[in-house]
Amino acid sequence: MEDESGNEGDGYTMSDSPLARWRIEFSKSFQNYLDRSAPHLVRRWLVTLIAAVIYIYRVYYAYGFFVVSYGLATYILNLLIGFLSPKVDPELEALDPASASASASSESSKDSDEFKPFVRRLPEFKFWYAATKAFVVAFVMTFFSFLDVPVFWPILLCYWLFLYFLTMKRQIVHMVKYRYVPFDFRKKRYGGNDKPSSSNSPQGDENTAQT
Repeated sequence: MEDESGNEGDGYTMSDSPLARWRIEFSKSFQNYLDRSAPHLVRRWLVTLIAAVIYIYRVYYAYGFFVVSYGLATYILNLLIGFLSPKVDPELEALDPASASASASSESSKDSDEFKPFVRRLPEFKFWYAATKAFVVAFVMTFFSFLDVPVFWPILLCYWLFLYFLTMKRQIVHMVKYRYVPFDFRKKRYGGNDKPSSSNSPQGDENTAQT
């Protein structure tokens, strides 16, 4: 009780400590950097490519950490599936008659030539951020010898390739069955006073990432 009253009398809280202030300032600076990097799609993915090359070189040089590499590859594959999948699964919509009737009525009220962008389950910015962070974390893990589990790496490679082809085959069948394409190839056209919405831009993905 005396410690609690003493702390209250001094007006000292955990948020006033130097470490807490440094964490808050670092978090703000890092978030500001992410906000500014959101529109630069090519530069962001170049950074991810450089991180991937550094990690591959590290694994090749150490000739180990194959289990870490397998986990990293599986995680990237999971992110890719989320990036290629729609936010609302058409299969679940077909099982729900109420949502199906509501979507049918809304589609009939709209013009058939209206541009309908593909809404991803995992936005591009979140995909990039998670993939880049995964390469950085995996690279740090290669400096801990206890994570270098001895394993016959061709077995892991064959199993991951089997998992990749099986997953992509199921994803392609799902795309053909429900007739959606995860990429918008046609150009968007806007009127004189129309402007592109922020939800379709990389900055919109960043706003989603912040939430």
